[in-house]
Amino acid sequence: MENTINGIHHITAIAGNAKKNYDFYTRVLGLRLVKKTVNFDDPQTYHLYYGDKFGTPGTILTFFPWEGITAGRRGARQATEIGYSVPEGSLDFWLKRLDANNVLYNKPAEKFGEQYLTLLDPDGLKLELIVPKTADNRLPWETAEVKTENATRGFHNITITTNKMDATAKILTDVFGYKLLEQHVNRFRFVTDAVDNAAIVDLVEVAGEVAGHVAGGSVHHVAFRVKNEEILMQYREKIAALGLHITDKIDRNYFYSLYFREPGGVLFELATDNPGFSVDEPVDQLGSGLKLPAQYENIREDLEKSLPSLI
Repeated sequence: MENTINGIHHITAIAGNAKKNYDFYTRVLGLRLVKKTVNFDDPQTYHLYYGDKFGTPGTILTFFPWEGITAGRRGARQATEIGYSVPEGSLDFWLKRLDANNVLYNKPAEKFGEQYLTLLDPDGLKLELIVPKTADNRLPWETAEVKTENATRGFHNITITTNKMDATAKILTDVFGYKLLEQHVNRFRFVTDAVDNAAIVDLVEVAGEVAGHVAGGSVHHVAFRVKNEEILMQYREKIAALGLHITDKIDRNYFYSLYFREPGGVLFELATDNPGFSVDEPVDQLGSGLKLPAQYENIREDLEKSLPSLI
């Protein structure tokens, strides 16, 4: 796990109503609110982070909830499905739970020899609960209603839909160190052996698919994990050498980031493990307070009044 891409760091999506988003992910899915902060570019909007107890990379799903935003449309040039790993035997629990909470879902199916259940969050974001071939031994966050034996373990995979996969696949293999593991019809599964979990990217190639529209219920970007800033900047050189535009290093308070758009059109981020989510509040209090970037502390009182209540 040194000079490598260590799978998925986090995935960021767009929501509408902040309270509906919070209720769904913390109560229905049973994730922990790891961090409550604001969008660096739009401080009137939350940036909510959900994950496991510690906010471990590979478990973190984040949202920008913009009230009243139009619905997005899944299509090509997008990350279209987010896969969570769940324990063997848990899908019956999830079917009953989704029914009880009026969540839209499809009957369980199978791909690459793994059972999965597809569902939609309140904004139409497509999620999959997947029973992996190899048991996922990550310790989950447990709630009163979602106990360890059924709880999500973190990401299993991310799915990208593309008109032509070659250039995207080349980034995964030649730059990120992934390998093509298997193919089923037009779905190609790439995996890294640098980590055991959150290690899979599926490319779905659909030549005639119309480009999607990123808005409510859409993935905004996919962040891949590196150990530290030194390795982050080594990857910046590799990506810039390919002629792709990549940002300078950005301090996101809980990690350092670079952003670039891969040739297939999806916004990729590279994010460091350091400094982590306990940098400004202890682990047992993660997500309990509104944490602001330094540049917005002078308007804290106004933001606390204007940002919607999540309770």
